Amino acid sequence: MNSFSTALRLALGTGLLWTATSGVRADVRLPSIISDHMVLQQDRKAPLWGWAAPGERVSVCIAGKTKTTRTTPGGKWMISLPPLPSGGPYSLQVQGSNTLIVHDVLVGEVWLGSGQSNMAQPAQEARNFPATKAESDQPRIRMFKVESRGATNAQSDCVGTWKVCNPETIGRFSAVLYFFGGELHKALNVPVGLINSSVGATSIESWISPEAQQAKPGDGRGDLFNGKISPLIPYSIAGVIWYQGEANARSIEQSVNYHSQLMLLVKDWRQRWGIDFPFGWAQLPNYKERAEAWCLVREGQLKALELPKTGMAITVDIGEAGNIHPKNKQETARRLSLWALGTVYGKPVGSTSGPLPAGQEFRAGEVVLKFTHADGGLMSKEGDLRGFTIAGADRQWLPARAEIAGKTVVVSNPAVKNPAAVRYAWQDNPDCNLYNGAGLPASPFRTDAWK
Repeated sequence: MNSFSTALRLALGTGLLWTATSGVRADVRLPSIISDHMVLQQDRKAPLWGWAAPGERVSVCIAGKTKTTRTTPGGKWMISLPPLPSGGPYSLQVQGSNTLIVHDVLVGEVWLGSGQSNMAQPAQEARNFPATKAESDQPRIRMFKVESRGATNAQSDCVGTWKVCNPETIGRFSAVLYFFGGELHKALNVPVGLINSSVGATSIESWISPEAQQAKPGDGRGDLFNGKISPLIPYSIAGVIWYQGEANARSIEQSVNYHSQLMLLVKDWRQRWGIDFPFGWAQLPNYKERAEAWCLVREGQLKALELPKTGMAITVDIGEAGNIHPKNKQETARRLSLWALGTVYGKPVGSTSGPLPAGQEFRAGEVVLKFTHADGGLMSKEGDLRGFTIAGADRQWLPARAEIAGKTVVVSNPAVKNPAAVRYAWQDNPDCNLYNGAGLPASPFRTDAWK
């Protein structure tokens, strides 16, 4: 095979049509995420990129602003648009040896949603879809769904298109991501772009880059990252919401490791984007199937809040005992939006989280539990507090009497003279009812680290 044929074959394999010896023209090409109906992140530099012939001059123009660059020897180019205020629609012009026009571009808030089936679940399968469809004519909300599968090596592009929200498209939108975006759109009154990259029945390990996992190609760990996250980098986003963990509750070993894996995923994505963007997740809801492992994944999600700029929607009261895909995605999304609106956008909300454990004091015959996010005080729903158990050094768990005292809960049982540990809602499908004054439930937790 001559050098021309070899170069052509390699170029075609990488999606670039050029050779150093033939002068064959390589048209400017864009990744699928940069396409009609896209939403650019407002008030922040917006990287845009693509491919053309090596050394080719490429200019990008939008909203009267133009940036020019040249491609690398490998045929890739990248520019960074200056921060733009919310607005549009605009046309984005990319010019090299050819000219591309990206139509109907908005500028607003862009969020990435990822995880497994509860993030992937479409709006048409969520609660009360007829009402959702009737209210879905919202052209300033758009969603890009990554259709590509996992890949052995990191990919630079993916399959997907931006869809404008309307009654014809809403059914296939990610329910959690759409309802989350809708809350932001209503509160902020700006366009909202949503990127859905999720796959059912997948473990957290597969969403972390192979390099961070120190994984070998083909062993099934970082594959989804390579195929479904890598192509999105460095598209500018406001933050990430994550709904995953069910697959990691299949074994005690995986569940115990979930805390470190979630921490690793957040750090890995932030490092690769080069920005410490906000990262929120949905804690696993009540579900009667996985027992102890389910509780341990929830605990890992709770502990990962030690990372800065993170938040969690507690959903222990809105799951379905016999359905791993609860239909009330509206409330899950609303609770995630409370975190985002209150902490990311500085909007006044009743509370950004349900009560979280913040330490305990052991006394003779009782334990005083402290909480953060006790906004409006602590309260019980529907009767006396339920869901607390207590144990002494013998590790024999007994139901506990629990009483609210300001922003603390005092827990006791006459049979436990010297308490050593307390647990709350430590079951896969617990009967529990501790809330704050904003009506958000407390997270399940334990004060011990017993096996």
